[in-house]
Amino acid sequence: QVQLVESGGGSVQAGGSLRLSCAASGYIYSSINAMAWFRQAPGKEREGVAAIYTGDGNTFYADSVKGRFTISQDNAKNTVYLQMNSLKSEDTAMYYCAAGPYWYWYSPRSLVPDVYNYWGQGTQVTVSS
Repeated sequence: QVQLVESGGGSVQAGGSLRLSCAASGYIYSSINAMAWFRQAPGKEREGVAAIYTGDGNTFYADSVKGRFTISQDNAKNTVYLQMNSLKSEDTAMYYCAAGPYWYWYSPRSLVPDVYNYWGQGTQVTVSS
């Protein structure tokens, strides 16, 4: 069983920055090849934001965050980060960390919720304009 715990959410003004962290435990190295960040705003579907291949750090981003968000990992700490810069009001949502066994090279399938088996409880990000 893999447990994921997110932290780093909060309230920020538009144009500001936040860094989210996702700490994984109960981790069996060979069983997790992809980790990702998703977000869900009230009344909207869960949306994939960014994903990373734990093997070599290959990444994939949603068009809405390219150039503003960066996903990274620290394998020694079993932690994945999401650096969010130039935040906009439309980035306001609950952000979730997810982990799964498969990585889809250069494919938007990396941001589909169904391919991830493990989920954190979420951390709220609120951006005020």
